[in-house]
Amino acid sequence: MSQLRLDPLTGRWVVIAGERAQRPSDFLPRRLPVEDDPLRPCPFCPDKDLSISPVVERLGPDGEWEVRVIPNLYPAFSGNDPMVVTHLGPVYTQAPASGVHDVVVLAPDHNVSWADLTHEHSALIMSAIQERMQEHSVIPGLRYSQAVVNSGREAGASIEHPHGQLLSMPFIPGEAANELAGFARFQGNCLLCAVIDAEDESGHRIVFADDRVVMLCPFWSGTPYEMLLLPRSHEAHLHSAEEEDLAAMGRSVQRALASLRSRLGDVAYNLMFHSAPFRTKADFHWHVHVVAKISTRGGFEMGSGVLINVVPPERAADDLRSEIAAHA
Repeated sequence: MSQLRLDPLTGRWVVIAGERAQRPSDFLPRRLPVEDDPLRPCPFCPDKDLSISPVVERLGPDGEWEVRVIPNLYPAFSGNDPMVVTHLGPVYTQAPASGVHDVVVLAPDHNVSWADLTHEHSALIMSAIQERMQEHSVIPGLRYSQAVVNSGREAGASIEHPHGQLLSMPFIPGEAANELAGFARFQGNCLLCAVIDAEDESGHRIVFADDRVVMLCPFWSGTPYEMLLLPRSHEAHLHSAEEEDLAAMGRSVQRALASLRSRLGDVAYNLMFHSAPFRTKADFHWHVHVVAKISTRGGFEMGSGVLINVVPPERAADDLRSEIAAHA
Protein backbone atom coordinates (compact mmCIF):
# COMPACT_ATOMS: atom_id res chain seq x y z
CA MET A 1 0.00 0.00 0.00
CA SER A 2 1.26 3.47 -0.86
CA GLN A 3 2.28 5.92 1.86
CA LEU A 4 2.27 9.68 2.19
CA ARG A 5 5.47 11.03 3.75
CA LEU A 6 6.11 14.66 4.66
CA ASP A 7 9.32 16.37 3.61
CA PRO A 8 10.13 18.51 6.67
CA LEU A 9 12.60 20.62 4.71
CA THR A 10 10.03 21.92 2.22
CA GLY A 11 6.69 21.10 3.84
CA ARG A 12 5.62 19.09 0.77
CA TRP A 13 4.03 15.64 0.80
CA VAL A 14 5.47 12.85 -1.35
CA VAL A 15 3.96 9.49 -2.26
CA ILE A 16 6.00 6.31 -1.71
CA ALA A 17 4.47 3.76 -4.06
CA GLY A 18 6.72 0.72 -3.84
CA GLU A 19 4.21 -1.59 -5.47
CA ARG A 20 4.71 0.36 -8.70
CA ALA A 21 8.46 -0.23 -8.59
CA GLN A 22 10.35 -0.97 -11.75
CA ARG A 23 13.51 -2.97 -12.04
CA PRO A 24 16.64 -0.78 -12.12
CA SER A 25 17.16 -1.79 -15.76
CA ASP A 26 13.81 -0.21 -16.60
CA PHE A 27 14.90 3.25 -15.51
CA LEU A 28 15.85 5.80 -18.13
CA PRO A 29 19.50 5.67 -19.24
CA ARG A 30 21.15 8.65 -20.87
CA ARG A 31 19.56 8.84 -24.30
CA LEU A 32 20.27 12.32 -25.58
CA PRO A 33 23.69 13.64 -26.65
CA VAL A 34 24.75 16.45 -24.38
CA GLU A 35 26.03 18.71 -27.17
CA ASP A 36 24.23 19.71 -30.34
CA ASP A 37 27.55 19.67 -32.22
CA PRO A 38 29.86 16.99 -30.78
CA LEU A 39 32.64 18.10 -33.18
CA ARG A 40 32.77 21.58 -31.68
CA PRO A 41 36.04 22.08 -29.72
CA CYS A 42 35.47 21.80 -25.98
CA PRO A 43 36.08 25.16 -24.29
CA PHE A 44 37.08 23.51 -20.99
CA CYS A 45 39.81 21.13 -22.22
CA PRO A 46 43.43 22.11 -21.44
CA ASP A 47 44.43 22.16 -25.13
CA LYS A 48 41.69 24.75 -25.78
CA ASP A 49 43.03 27.13 -23.16
CA LEU A 50 40.46 29.65 -22.07
CA SER A 51 40.74 33.27 -23.08
CA ILE A 52 39.13 34.12 -19.74
CA SER A 53 41.46 33.83 -16.77
CA PRO A 54 40.24 31.57 -13.97
CA VAL A 55 39.11 33.35 -10.81
CA VAL A 56 40.05 30.27 -8.75
CA GLU A 57 42.50 27.54 -9.71
CA ARG A 58 43.56 24.41 -7.88
CA LEU A 59 46.78 22.73 -8.96
CA GLY A 60 47.75 19.09 -8.73
CA PRO A 61 51.09 17.63 -7.57
CA ASP A 62 52.58 18.06 -11.06
CA GLY A 63 51.79 21.78 -11.09
CA GLU A 64 49.05 21.45 -13.72
CA TRP A 65 45.53 22.64 -12.96
CA GLU A 66 43.01 20.10 -11.71
CA VAL A 67 40.04 22.37 -10.88
CA ARG A 68 39.22 25.77 -12.33
CA VAL A 69 36.50 28.33 -11.66
CA ILE A 70 35.88 30.76 -14.52
CA PRO A 71 33.23 33.38 -15.30
CA ASN A 72 30.30 32.05 -17.34
CA LEU A 73 30.31 33.58 -20.82
CA TYR A 74 26.49 33.49 -20.87
CA PRO A 75 25.54 34.40 -17.30
CA ALA A 76 22.05 34.21 -15.87
CA PHE A 77 23.12 36.77 -13.23
CA SER A 78 25.58 39.59 -13.89
CA GLY A 79 26.34 43.15 -12.91
CA ASN A 80 26.00 45.01 -9.65
CA ASP A 81 22.83 47.02 -10.11
CA PRO A 82 20.78 47.16 -6.90
CA MET A 83 17.67 45.01 -6.83
CA VAL A 84 15.11 47.75 -7.44
CA VAL A 85 11.69 46.28 -8.12
CA THR A 86 9.62 47.93 -10.85
CA HIS A 87 5.88 47.41 -11.15
CA LEU A 88 4.77 47.63 -14.77
CA GLY A 89 1.17 46.82 -13.94
CA PRO A 90 -0.96 44.82 -11.51
CA VAL A 91 0.64 41.51 -12.59
CA TYR A 92 3.96 42.64 -14.14
CA THR A 93 6.90 43.03 -11.74
CA GLN A 94 10.56 42.99 -12.65
CA ALA A 95 14.05 43.73 -11.30
CA PRO A 96 17.64 43.57 -12.63
CA ALA A 97 19.13 40.06 -12.59
CA SER A 98 22.32 41.24 -10.90
CA GLY A 99 24.85 38.84 -9.45
CA VAL A 100 27.66 36.46 -10.38
CA HIS A 101 27.57 33.30 -12.48
CA ASP A 102 30.67 31.08 -12.49
CA VAL A 103 31.55 27.76 -14.12
CA VAL A 104 33.42 25.18 -12.03
CA VAL A 105 35.50 22.96 -14.34
CA LEU A 106 35.82 19.80 -12.27
CA ALA A 107 38.79 18.22 -14.05
CA PRO A 108 40.97 18.67 -17.15
CA ASP A 109 39.96 15.23 -18.51
CA HIS A 110 37.00 15.55 -20.86
CA ASN A 111 35.76 12.00 -20.34
CA VAL A 112 35.52 11.60 -16.58
CA SER A 113 32.77 12.01 -14.04
CA TRP A 114 33.10 13.09 -10.41
CA ALA A 115 32.52 9.37 -9.73
CA ASP A 116 35.93 8.66 -11.30
CA LEU A 117 37.95 11.23 -9.35
CA THR A 118 40.21 10.57 -6.39
CA HIS A 119 39.29 11.69 -2.91
CA GLU A 120 42.09 14.25 -3.05
CA HIS A 121 40.73 15.69 -6.29
CA SER A 122 37.21 15.77 -4.82
CA ALA A 123 38.53 17.81 -1.90
CA LEU A 124 40.02 20.31 -4.36
CA ILE A 125 36.60 20.78 -5.96
CA MET A 126 34.97 21.50 -2.62
CA SER A 127 37.77 23.89 -1.69
CA ALA A 128 37.36 25.82 -4.95
CA ILE A 129 33.59 26.09 -4.47
CA GLN A 130 34.09 27.31 -0.91
CA GLU A 131 36.63 29.95 -1.89
CA ARG A 132 34.39 31.39 -4.57
CA MET A 133 31.35 31.36 -2.28
CA GLN A 134 33.37 33.27 0.32
CA GLU A 135 34.18 35.90 -2.29
CA HIS A 136 30.54 36.19 -3.35
CA SER A 137 29.33 36.44 0.25
CA VAL A 138 30.94 39.84 0.83
CA ILE A 139 29.61 41.47 -2.36
CA PRO A 140 27.00 44.08 -1.36
CA GLY A 141 23.51 43.23 -2.52
CA LEU A 142 24.03 39.49 -3.00
CA ARG A 143 21.96 37.32 -0.67
CA TYR A 144 22.27 33.71 -1.77
CA SER A 145 24.60 31.35 -3.63
CA GLN A 146 23.69 28.05 -5.28
CA ALA A 147 26.27 25.52 -6.53
CA VAL A 148 25.05 22.79 -8.87
CA VAL A 149 26.45 20.03 -11.07
CA ASN A 150 24.30 18.89 -13.99
CA SER A 151 25.53 15.73 -15.72
CA GLY A 152 23.75 14.58 -18.86
CA ARG A 153 21.34 16.36 -21.20
CA GLU A 154 18.40 15.03 -19.19
CA ALA A 155 19.81 16.86 -16.16
CA GLY A 156 20.30 20.15 -18.02
CA ALA A 157 23.93 19.93 -19.14
CA SER A 158 24.88 21.51 -22.48
CA ILE A 159 28.63 20.66 -22.46
CA GLU A 160 29.97 17.14 -21.95
CA HIS A 161 33.13 18.14 -20.08
CA PRO A 162 32.58 17.62 -16.32
CA HIS A 163 31.65 20.96 -14.82
CA GLY A 164 29.34 22.66 -12.38
CA GLN A 165 27.99 26.14 -11.90
CA LEU A 166 27.91 28.63 -9.06
CA LEU A 167 25.22 31.30 -9.19
CA SER A 168 24.92 34.11 -6.65
CA MET A 169 21.87 36.35 -6.68
CA PRO A 170 20.24 39.33 -4.95
CA PHE A 171 17.27 37.38 -3.55
CA ILE A 172 16.51 34.14 -1.70
CA PRO A 173 14.96 31.64 -4.16
CA GLY A 174 11.85 29.66 -3.34
CA GLU A 175 13.49 26.32 -2.55
CA ALA A 176 15.92 27.95 -0.12
CA ALA A 177 13.08 29.91 1.47
CA ASN A 178 11.09 26.69 1.87
CA GLU A 179 14.02 24.98 3.59
CA LEU A 180 14.56 27.96 5.91
CA ALA A 181 10.88 27.70 6.84
CA GLY A 182 11.34 23.98 7.49
CA PHE A 183 14.13 24.66 9.96
CA ALA A 184 12.03 27.36 11.61
CA ARG A 185 9.06 24.97 12.00
CA PHE A 186 11.15 22.29 13.69
CA GLN A 187 11.06 22.61 17.45
CA GLY A 188 14.18 22.05 19.51
CA ASN A 189 17.34 20.73 17.89
CA CYS A 190 18.47 21.51 14.32
CA LEU A 191 16.25 19.67 11.83
CA LEU A 192 19.11 17.95 9.99
CA CYS A 193 21.05 17.21 13.18
CA ALA A 194 17.88 15.42 14.33
CA VAL A 195 17.78 13.50 11.03
CA ILE A 196 21.39 12.38 11.55
CA ASP A 197 20.64 11.21 15.09
CA ALA A 198 17.50 9.34 14.04
CA GLU A 199 19.15 7.64 11.06
CA ASP A 200 22.24 6.71 13.09
CA GLU A 201 19.91 4.95 15.52
CA SER A 202 17.73 3.15 12.97
CA GLY A 203 20.25 2.57 10.18
CA HIS A 204 17.44 1.82 7.71
CA ARG A 205 18.27 4.51 5.18
CA ILE A 206 22.01 5.16 5.65
CA VAL A 207 24.04 4.40 2.53
CA PHE A 208 27.42 5.30 4.01
CA ALA A 209 28.61 7.15 7.08
CA ASP A 210 31.90 8.11 8.67
CA ASP A 211 32.86 10.47 11.46
CA ARG A 212 32.20 13.58 9.34
CA VAL A 213 29.44 12.91 6.78
CA VAL A 214 26.26 10.85 6.66
CA MET A 215 25.00 9.75 3.23
CA LEU A 216 21.37 8.61 3.26
CA CYS A 217 18.23 8.13 1.22
CA PRO A 218 15.85 10.45 3.06
CA PHE A 219 12.62 9.07 4.53
CA TRP A 220 10.71 11.54 2.33
CA SER A 221 12.58 10.79 -0.94
CA GLY A 222 10.53 12.13 -3.83
CA THR A 223 12.50 10.39 -6.59
CA PRO A 224 14.09 6.93 -6.95
CA TYR A 225 17.57 6.64 -5.39
CA GLU A 226 17.55 10.23 -4.17
CA MET A 227 20.31 10.90 -1.64
CA LEU A 228 20.98 13.55 1.00
CA LEU A 229 24.58 14.15 2.12
CA LEU A 230 24.90 15.74 5.56
CA PRO A 231 28.01 16.97 7.39
CA ARG A 232 27.86 15.89 11.02
CA SER A 233 29.26 19.22 12.15
CA HIS A 234 26.49 21.80 12.46
CA GLU A 235 27.34 24.75 10.22
CA ALA A 236 24.90 26.97 8.33
CA HIS A 237 27.22 28.08 5.54
CA LEU A 238 29.25 25.92 3.19
CA HIS A 239 31.71 28.79 2.80
CA SER A 240 32.40 28.66 6.56
CA ALA A 241 32.82 24.87 6.80
CA GLU A 242 36.02 23.33 8.16
CA GLU A 243 38.52 22.02 5.63
CA GLU A 244 38.15 18.45 6.93
CA ASP A 245 34.36 18.57 6.51
CA LEU A 246 34.69 19.88 2.95
CA ALA A 247 37.13 17.10 2.05
CA ALA A 248 34.82 14.50 3.60
CA MET A 249 31.88 15.87 1.63
CA GLY A 250 33.90 15.64 -1.58
CA ARG A 251 34.64 11.99 -0.83
CA SER A 252 30.97 11.37 -0.11
CA VAL A 253 29.88 12.93 -3.41
CA GLN A 254 32.32 10.65 -5.22
CA ARG A 255 30.99 7.58 -3.37
CA ALA A 256 27.37 8.58 -3.98
CA LEU A 257 27.86 9.00 -7.73
CA ALA A 258 29.93 5.82 -8.03
CA SER A 259 27.25 3.80 -6.22
CA LEU A 260 24.53 5.23 -8.48
CA ARG A 261 26.50 4.29 -11.58
CA SER A 262 27.23 0.80 -10.27
CA ARG A 263 23.57 0.20 -9.53
CA LEU A 264 21.83 1.99 -12.40
CA GLY A 265 24.42 2.45 -15.14
CA ASP A 266 25.45 5.74 -16.70
CA VAL A 267 22.44 7.84 -15.73
CA ALA A 268 22.11 11.61 -15.73
CA TYR A 269 22.07 13.34 -12.36
CA ASN A 270 21.93 16.66 -10.52
CA LEU A 271 23.97 17.72 -7.50
CA MET A 272 22.62 20.69 -5.52
CA PHE A 273 24.65 22.27 -2.74
CA HIS A 274 22.38 24.05 -0.27
CA SER A 275 23.88 26.62 2.07
CA ALA A 276 22.25 29.30 4.21
CA PRO A 277 21.69 32.72 2.65
CA PHE A 278 24.53 35.16 3.19
CA ARG A 279 24.50 37.03 6.50
CA THR A 280 21.44 35.11 7.76
CA LYS A 281 21.04 34.47 11.47
CA ALA A 282 18.35 31.83 10.93
CA ASP A 283 19.03 28.20 11.82
CA PHE A 284 20.31 26.10 8.93
CA HIS A 285 22.62 23.14 8.22
CA TRP A 286 24.36 23.04 4.83
CA HIS A 287 23.90 19.87 2.81
CA VAL A 288 23.99 18.29 -0.66
CA HIS A 289 21.10 16.78 -2.65
CA VAL A 290 21.85 14.01 -5.17
CA VAL A 291 19.05 13.35 -7.67
CA ALA A 292 19.31 10.72 -10.41
CA LYS A 293 17.33 11.63 -13.54
CA ILE A 294 15.97 8.16 -14.16
CA SER A 295 12.22 8.76 -14.26
CA THR A 296 9.88 11.33 -15.71
CA ARG A 297 7.16 13.35 -14.02
CA GLY A 298 3.62 12.77 -15.21
CA GLY A 299 0.77 15.20 -15.44
CA PHE A 300 -0.37 14.59 -11.87
CA GLU A 301 3.07 15.35 -10.47
CA MET A 302 3.47 18.51 -12.57
CA GLY A 303 -0.07 19.67 -11.90
CA SER A 304 -0.11 18.99 -8.16
CA GLY A 305 3.55 19.32 -7.16
CA VAL A 306 3.23 15.94 -5.38
CA LEU A 307 6.03 13.57 -6.33
CA ILE A 308 5.43 9.82 -6.63
CA ASN A 309 8.47 7.69 -5.81
CA VAL A 310 8.29 4.06 -6.92
CA VAL A 311 11.45 2.98 -5.05
CA PRO A 312 11.09 3.23 -1.26
CA PRO A 313 14.17 4.88 0.24
CA GLU A 314 14.77 1.87 2.49
CA ARG A 315 15.18 -0.35 -0.58
CA ALA A 316 17.25 2.29 -2.38
CA ALA A 317 19.62 2.58 0.59
CA ASP A 318 20.04 -1.21 0.69
CA ASP A 319 20.86 -1.28 -3.03
CA LEU A 320 23.37 1.57 -2.89
CA ARG A 321 24.96 0.35 0.35
CA SER A 322 25.60 -3.03 -1.25
CA GLU A 323 27.28 -1.36 -4.22
CA ILE A 324 29.64 0.58 -1.96
CA ALA A 325 30.45 -2.57 0.01
CA ALA A 326 31.12 -4.53 -3.20
CA HIS A 327 33.63 -1.95 -4.44
CA ALA A 328 35.31 -1.18 -1.13
